[in-house]
Amino acid sequence: MSDLPTSDGPDHRARPTPPGSPVPVAMTATPGRGIRRFGLLPPAHGRANRTARRTPSRAGRNLPAAIGVGLALLGALIAGLFFSPLLFTGFVAVFVVIGVLEFARAMAFRRLLLPRIPVAIGAAVLPFAAYLGGAEMLTLGYVGACLLTVLWRALDPRPGAPAVARAGVLALTWIPLMVSFALLLLRTEAGALKLTTMLLLVVANDTFGYVVGVLFGRHAMAPRVSPKKTWEGFAGSILGAAGIGLICVPVLLGRPWWVGAVLAVATVGAATVGDLAESMVKREVGIKDMGTILPGHGGVMDRLDSIVLAAPVAFLMFELLMPRS
Repeated sequence: MSDLPTSDGPDHRARPTPPGSPVPVAMTATPGRGIRRFGLLPPAHGRANRTARRTPSRAGRNLPAAIGVGLALLGALIAGLFFSPLLFTGFVAVFVVIGVLEFARAMAFRRLLLPRIPVAIGAAVLPFAAYLGGAEMLTLGYVGACLLTVLWRALDPRPGAPAVARAGVLALTWIPLMVSFALLLLRTEAGALKLTTMLLLVVANDTFGYVVGVLFGRHAMAPRVSPKKTWEGFAGSILGAAGIGLICVPVLLGRPWWVGAVLAVATVGAATVGDLAESMVKREVGIKDMGTILPGHGGVMDRLDSIVLAAPVAFLMFELLMPRS
């Protein structure tokens, strides 16, 4: 697919809708107010421009709002981990459902109308399947969700079923399946402490990468995909996450310091790839953020992008470096 303009939305005039083709809800002139309010549709250009003018930071974020929202989310997640794992699972499920709806909204800019009902059902079920039933139930739930999505679209008379079905399976794989590895990690011995360590490493990756990138960033990692992500910021992410790993792994998990260093490097690498993957999707469809539901961050997927690949990599690294007795 070719590059699109990097504006608040794509240039619809360059790709006219064929006669008889449905127009996505996200592209209509007067979308539903309720959907817009929850950040699942792009803001009007005027409001987007006003928001951009209020954003003071070099990296394009409202820094106080971003810090406040980030700390609140991290606190809620950690509290749920230790006091009510089932509530934590529900919290994850809500985030995952919003994430797949944001992805569906992005795909609408490419005239791909994902079957939102089966995709949302699958996104809600997979985290609970992972936590309550383990890997076997997660696999069964994933296969069932994919089959339901494909069948749902196959029964739709509108054209373009294969492309839409593939996009639906991608949404289920990229977001709920990958994130559900965090719930598999929670089921292991000292799972809450392991998951807390992973979350702190992801936060360290984002925070130190952001700060170092703003202060010292000069060399872009992938200028065509994410111009503001630099090699200097990536080095800051590794050093910051390594520092967190060197503290958390010996203190929380009682393992050697080098385990924390290896885990930090693997987590930062996976989180960076996940961040670039989401940036590539946004660049391809021509949007700045996946949504507006989180002040200072954008959409839910703008926060989940680092976790979607960090979760399975962290699960694998813990299994390799800290095998079950």
